[in-house]
Amino acid sequence: MKLLMLGGTEFVGRAITEDALDRGWEVTVFHRGHHAPPPGTKALHGDRTAPGGLDALAEGEWDLVVDTWGGAPTAVRDSARLLAGRTGRYAYMSSRSVYTYPAPAGLAEDGPLVEGSPDADTVAYAQDKRGGEMAAVEAFGDRALLVRAGLIIGPYENVGRLPWWLNRTARGGPTLAPGRPGLPLQYVDVRDLAHWTLDAAEAGHGGPYNVVSPTGHATMGGLLAACAAVTGGGAEFHWTGQDRIEEAGVEPWTELPIWLPEGEMHDFMFGGDVTKALAAGLKCRPVEETVADTWTWLQGLGGVAPQRSDRPSKRISPEQEAALLGL
Repeated sequence: MKLLMLGGTEFVGRAITEDALDRGWEVTVFHRGHHAPPPGTKALHGDRTAPGGLDALAEGEWDLVVDTWGGAPTAVRDSARLLAGRTGRYAYMSSRSVYTYPAPAGLAEDGPLVEGSPDADTVAYAQDKRGGEMAAVEAFGDRALLVRAGLIIGPYENVGRLPWWLNRTARGGPTLAPGRPGLPLQYVDVRDLAHWTLDAAEAGHGGPYNVVSPTGHATMGGLLAACAAVTGGGAEFHWTGQDRIEEAGVEPWTELPIWLPEGEMHDFMFGGDVTKALAAGLKCRPVEETVADTWTWLQGLGGVAPQRSDRPSKRISPEQEAALLGL
């Protein structure tokens, strides 16, 4: 198999690139040159947002293109149109954010979607991802695989969610644990996402798939316990009700990563129906493995994970945490 990876140097793109290399595939990585792709790849450089930015892709044929783009849909449109006649299939890494909010728990791929356009400039994350889906389908039809991931964690994470909890539990001491331990989570390890995407594309699957773990594959308590166990910092969890956290003005998801209070947003983010992806071979590793491998990777970076400039890094301060804990 010959893979063209549009962006393959960070997080999701890197995991897909490494999985393809492990399969013995021939991998070409098209990127801007800011970070080096994994060894064993062929690199092509270009900026999809600049005039002539796709010139390096004017020639060449591939069996599969995987596109992780999350900005203006026009970039997906132009790439897909350029490659449609020279590529077998196109996998677009989308998001479950394309579903209209609010949405009930158990929503499948046929749920209502936000508005989008393949010809739009950057609007907002959900609309941009929907426009990217439309652009891929416009050029490739049923040869387009739409991978609607949810929360993605694991090694190479550059959003700072799981790395933050790992560093916090490594510090030890009284530690704010939000909500209740049994709160179900729904996420996907980036390596499981990568492996499923390549398997599904190779098998000829097309159309949309919700690609996250089954609801309750892990819980908030299980995730934090795994973090405490692997870091060995002696964290003492103080489970704090969501009403108290809300009254203190602490923001879920951003100031307390991964966690969402029970209710509308939790149902939307952690309640997707993944029957279709499971039937197509999705397998999700235990949360303990994801946490341990992410900690090993993070330690190799001195505990400082990369952070995307377009994602907020706002986290609860030690002072806010202490106040909530009554310390």
